[in-house]
Amino acid sequence: MKHHQYALTPPMGWNSWDCYGATVREDEVKGNADYMATNLKKYGWEYVVVDIQWSEPGAISSAYRPFVPLEMDEYSRLIPAVNRFPSAKDGKGFKPLADYIHGLGLKFGIHIMRGVPRQAVHQNTKILGTEVTARDIAKPNSICPWNTDMYGVDASKKGAQEYYDSLFKLYSEWEVDFVKVDDIADSKLYGAHTDEIKMIRKAIDRCGRPMVLSLSPGPAPLEQASLLEENANMWRMTDDFWDLWELLYNMFDRCYKWSKNIGPGYWPDADMLPLGHIGIRSVDGGASDRYTRFTRDEQLTMMTLWSIFRSPLMFGGELTDNDDWTLSLLTNEEVLDVHKNSHSARQVYRQDDKVVWTAQGVEENLYVALFNIGNEKQKVSVNLNQLDLPSSKEVHLRDLWKREHVGSVSNEISYELLPHSTKLLKISL
Repeated sequence: MKHHQYALTPPMGWNSWDCYGATVREDEVKGNADYMATNLKKYGWEYVVVDIQWSEPGAISSAYRPFVPLEMDEYSRLIPAVNRFPSAKDGKGFKPLADYIHGLGLKFGIHIMRGVPRQAVHQNTKILGTEVTARDIAKPNSICPWNTDMYGVDASKKGAQEYYDSLFKLYSEWEVDFVKVDDIADSKLYGAHTDEIKMIRKAIDRCGRPMVLSLSPGPAPLEQASLLEENANMWRMTDDFWDLWELLYNMFDRCYKWSKNIGPGYWPDADMLPLGHIGIRSVDGGASDRYTRFTRDEQLTMMTLWSIFRSPLMFGGELTDNDDWTLSLLTNEEVLDVHKNSHSARQVYRQDDKVVWTAQGVEENLYVALFNIGNEKQKVSVNLNQLDLPSSKEVHLRDLWKREHVGSVSNEISYELLPHSTKLLKISL
């Protein structure tokens, strides 16, 4: 499928939600983009994504304000709030910010809500290139339970596809590279919105600009895997993920269930990485301004699981506040090589909160990740036969997080692991 070419490896970038909620400003986006260009671009990090409510002038945190006015053009399309994105003045939209980010050698992304603005329906504004209005295409009984901005779009109505076409025509003019569409993969009320997913796919294909399509929130239904692959590049397999051990513990089961529905251009998404300085103007996740509550062992466990499973990597913290430890998690070439170039990841076994995953590398290398997701120290082992390796032959082990060779074995790999900790190894014959 053509759109799979837009994301042959899992996308890597930064998203404003975990640190700024609904309130991010242009200067903050540029600051994170500058940091990425200087410190992360050479490792494959490239997307800078402005999350929800960029059209709302008065946004104050991650708590949504119901029924507030949004900035909108004459064709029912939301546009950036100029008080937060000054370069958008005079109808320029996100084009100047996209130009800035492209000038750094990076790519620009935005978040949108599925549907048509309720204020457009109430004002009965026009749809570009048609005789119909927002009221003609709206589905007022198709709403989002946690955000009051939009009504769904009725795919059976004349002008419905043209509305989505007009949106992506605008985003193409802005030179957007990545679009995260929310309230669509799992709407909480109605399941996945398959008609609107298909309209969005068609609109991107028609706009003439390659754009990575990300669908949120989750959990996206596993039985819709084929539909998701046919229309999107990534989709959330979880609801919002925060720096809480219980959520990370549960992700192991989600990754196992989705591990066969993954490949070049289509990536089940374990959500953003709540690392570094988060919650600056966000009250989600049960806490506010903080550094991640994950311990260092838990941070390594999360990065290891996301990397061997090959989830997209979207950093959620304020990059300019990164300490050396956090930066080291994002710049380990050997771990990122697993994320970018491995394949055929599978769970070898899970027993008593001991979990082992493996993936194929290039040049006959094999990767194995051992996890202790229990609350007590315990030994986690895997036999070479379980990895489809001959147990009579000695293999060499390299610890990818420590970046050092750790010996050779000819039968079993075994480590005493602290609670919530991991060991990520490269096996060479």
